Amino acid sequence: MAFRLHLDKNDLLRCRFALSPLGETQAAVRVLARPHRQGYHLPWLRLIREAAAGLDLEPLWLLMPHSGHNPDFFSPPPPGPVPTFEEEIAGVRSLDPALVRQDLELTLAGRPEALGSPIAQELLSDPARAVLVLADLLERAWRVLVEPHWPRLRTLLEADIAYHSRRLAAVGFEQLLGELSPQLSWSESALTIVGLRGRHSRAPGGQGLVLIPSVFCWPDAVSGFEPPWQPAIVYPARGIGGLWTRSADRTPQALARLLGRGRAEVLCALDEPAGTSALAHRLGLALSSVSEHLSVLRAAGLLTSRRYGHQVLYERTPLGIALATPDRPDGRQ
Repeated sequence: MAFRLHLDKNDLLRCRFALSPLGETQAAVRVLARPHRQGYHLPWLRLIREAAAGLDLEPLWLLMPHSGHNPDFFSPPPPGPVPTFEEEIAGVRSLDPALVRQDLELTLAGRPEALGSPIAQELLSDPARAVLVLADLLERAWRVLVEPHWPRLRTLLEADIAYHSRRLAAVGFEQLLGELSPQLSWSESALTIVGLRGRHSRAPGGQGLVLIPSVFCWPDAVSGFEPPWQPAIVYPARGIGGLWTRSADRTPQALARLLGRGRAEVLCALDEPAGTSALAHRLGLALSSVSEHLSVLRAAGLLTSRRYGHQVLYERTPLGIALATPDRPDGRQ
């Protein structure tokens, strides 16, 4: 089974990357209910276990079937490249109740056990109230599950976009799709997503396409947004294997003696491009200290910097990469 998006030249001209704090929130809610998605996130699960126990996520889980349609309205494609959660959730709260009811019915169709539940009946009976209830629940999930860790997550997601934007320029859209996920391919002016249950075909007709990296969607690339939403592909972000690893745990002692512990940790933390604030949060260091370390490392030729949006991202040069990942006699790095 496969989903197919038939993209014309206007769609390709309107192809863009974006982050979605709201999308990461609903994906995090899914991870709690789906053990096969938890492998990379066990440290995060330990961190949020107690707080998550106080959330009643049943209404959201009811609307997250393993197959078939999932509601588009509580995680629509982001309106801009880096929206805030507050901007996204405000958009959800302002939706037309008729659109919400249609989306709920489509999600619950063919699932009599879910459709007959008191929660589903309550949501369907008053879609205007339903969207507010679900938005409030998503906001509570954001505060507990994602917001405390958002600087770390955002750093990785922005690094993914920076990397894949360069790859798009280097190899073109067709090859890029296979690099985003092995589920994605391009043939005869159609983007195909394999591995999804059911069939879906859509011609956006110039609406374009949004490519959204996600920490919590692994191992799947997902889509299926129905009109009037802009088509979107959510794909697993690069680097999630080391997302919850402390930089100090992978800083070679020899490098720490050479550069000093602080500078060595900053260098080793840059597996992906990152900004000063994100590094300070990740390493537990003062902004001024991180800024000084970055300046010294850049002057020494170990880092380069470039502006992305409102911030400056730093990344390692080939020499910086060689120093941060030396070969060891035991074969480890």
